[in-house]
Amino acid sequence: MKKCRICEGRNLHKFLSLGRQPHCNRFLREQDLALDEPAYPLDLYFCDDCALVQLGYVVPPEKMFRDYPYVSGTTATLPAHFQRLAQEIVARFDVPRGSLVADIGSNDGTFLRGFQQLGMRVLGFDPAVNIAALANEAGIETVPEFFDRDVSARAAAEKGKAKVITAAGVFYHVPDLPDFVEGVRALLADDGIFVVQAIYLLDMIEKTSFDNVYHEHLCYYSLKPLTVLFNRFNMEVFEVERAPIHGGSIIVYVRQGISRGRKESVEALLAEEARRGLYSLETYQEFACRVAGVREKLVSLLRDLRAQGKGIAAYGAPAKGNTMLNYCRIGPDVLRYAAEKNPLKQGLYTPGMHIPVIAEEKAREDPPDYYLVLPWNFLDEFLEKEREFRERGGRFIVPIPEPHIV
Repeated sequence: MKKCRICEGRNLHKFLSLGRQPHCNRFLREQDLALDEPAYPLDLYFCDDCALVQLGYVVPPEKMFRDYPYVSGTTATLPAHFQRLAQEIVARFDVPRGSLVADIGSNDGTFLRGFQQLGMRVLGFDPAVNIAALANEAGIETVPEFFDRDVSARAAAEKGKAKVITAAGVFYHVPDLPDFVEGVRALLADDGIFVVQAIYLLDMIEKTSFDNVYHEHLCYYSLKPLTVLFNRFNMEVFEVERAPIHGGSIIVYVRQGISRGRKESVEALLAEEARRGLYSLETYQEFACRVAGVREKLVSLLRDLRAQGKGIAAYGAPAKGNTMLNYCRIGPDVLRYAAEKNPLKQGLYTPGMHIPVIAEEKAREDPPDYYLVLPWNFLDEFLEKEREFRERGGRFIVPIPEPHIV
């Protein structure tokens, strides 16, 4: 890559390479297994000017998002989080009933449903035609397009300005951030609030959660580069909070205009980031060393269990899990199958390593001795859900922050 996506600086340093990997959400049919599978570099860079961590290679968005297998409502944890957050936003900012709330990257409408239940008009934007159709069928109006200035302008003309715009789990997908932010400005009311939720870089570093790195995630945010980005467009990060969802996330509140007074939460987190070394290349080089250590320990653990004759399968088939499987080269010789709740993935094979994906119900007919938990960020939910499996002696292998058995 030639320049930073936020500050356009050229002081970029590669600190981690996870090799060439296929698109993490491009699951295969059986007849596809013998065909050549496209793979792309998966390398992380640090910007020495604004501290943004970012991918160097961009897979065309049309290849990743038009037909999409991820559904927000698959787990119980995420819908509950979104419902609480919708309630908090409406209460904190005194959003009047009937106001327009827009969600960018709205998926099946899970987040917007919480606002709709509070009496808001809602509008989603999601380029995945199959998922947008699910949302529209469920009564959440969704535009099946990539969000940009043109799409935003049409929406503002038809629906009016939005009191709240949210972008949860999508802001790091955006290849053209200036165009995206201009679109937000065009749709957001002058006194409106833009709410960004993203996996937080500090949590990634602390947990060595390199599996959050995949081609859909172009940027890995700390607070500092976000303040730089929004200031470029006469917008201000005025409040911030951390949340446990997805293994550790940041929720950033942005408004039109600058110098209207940032809350102490912003200053405190910027100071914490500086203290924890998030603005230093050495922090990321040390992170890369720990990533290699996780791979070595996980592969060794799985190899030992297989040598003892233990049966192992994957629990879940998330995008992040495919980063881990491909980086560690864990295939069907180690994992019998991946047990998955999402029907859009069942009957297919994981990208790269080609592990068969089966329904959770089918897996319960032939359970393994150990499950490798790929969506480890929902571990508490799974421990409760699979109580019977555990009572019969089944165990979970949790790969992050270091491989261990539960």
